[in-house]
Amino acid sequence: MKTYRVGILGATGTVGQRFVQLLQGHPQFEITALAASERSAGKTYAEACAWKLSGDIPESVGILEVQPIEPPLDCDIVFSGLPSNVAREAEAAFARAGYPVVTNSSCYRMDEDIPLLIPEINADHLGLIPIQQEKRGFGTGFIVTNPNCAICSFAPPLAALHRKFGVEAVMVTTMQAISGAGYPGVSSMDIADNVLPYIAGEEPKVETEAQKILGSFNGHAVEKADFTVSAQCFRVDVIDGHTASVRVKLSKTSTLEDVIEAMREFPSLGLYSSPEHFIEVLEEPSRPQPRLDRDRGKGMTITVGRLFPDNIFDYRFVGMSHNTVRGAAGAAILNAELLVEKGLI
Repeated sequence: MKTYRVGILGATGTVGQRFVQLLQGHPQFEITALAASERSAGKTYAEACAWKLSGDIPESVGILEVQPIEPPLDCDIVFSGLPSNVAREAEAAFARAGYPVVTNSSCYRMDEDIPLLIPEINADHLGLIPIQQEKRGFGTGFIVTNPNCAICSFAPPLAALHRKFGVEAVMVTTMQAISGAGYPGVSSMDIADNVLPYIAGEEPKVETEAQKILGSFNGHAVEKADFTVSAQCFRVDVIDGHTASVRVKLSKTSTLEDVIEAMREFPSLGLYSSPEHFIEVLEEPSRPQPRLDRDRGKGMTITVGRLFPDNIFDYRFVGMSHNTVRGAAGAAILNAELLVEKGLI
């Protein structure tokens, strides 16, 4: 198996640290370059990074010198955990320099020529890459992004339903973990003993990104799915794990058993980071719960529960996913594994 050298932009941040953690022991990817802001550049990663995850900084990574966020970097693939206010310019510079850029940033997600991927759902959207390269003059470089972390808690079960029965309308209420705000994130005085009913810019992302992911690639562009999503997004006092309460109206009549089967049979991909089960449907009435279920499939499984008929729409369910694994760094790594499998890297 070929090993690819990878670089991480925003390596000292919350998502960057998760990249470092998840890439340890990966059979295809080896970290050879790290980049971060001016205050970190020139230091070793161990000196520059205030490590917030369990365990220690891997020794082989801790000794690497942090580079400025600009090409060139000593790598074949660039993973980006940059904040959106700096990501757009930096990621374009790397793509223009010939690097495949696999990003968690939000700034390119809704651009018409950028694939917005959940690999199990819409791998065919990679057909946008040559269109993007020609339009933007990227040469051999390109940008692929993964969705907002909240999307991963409910888009996969929606995809299962949309593929089998069609979806007409969705109402979703997200309860999002504090790690989704990065570090230091939300003040403890605001979040402790509290629920925050507003996350800046979040509801429009939740309402539009699922439509692009579940849309169809026609050979030239992605035609967005024609259902409507109405979203409310809350920040809750949970460290990791985004939960979504979902109500969905279907195009075709279905039984509860049909709905459960559609979710359970939705296939995983068999890539290195793929979980054995992409979607797990639990029957216990008190599940899913972030603390108990976020680490299913090493954080890459989507857990569904509380699935039953709805009094207004057709069905309701609760979805849950690990926001910094499946919803961030793990999603980007899985995207890169797909790119390698497809021969695009």
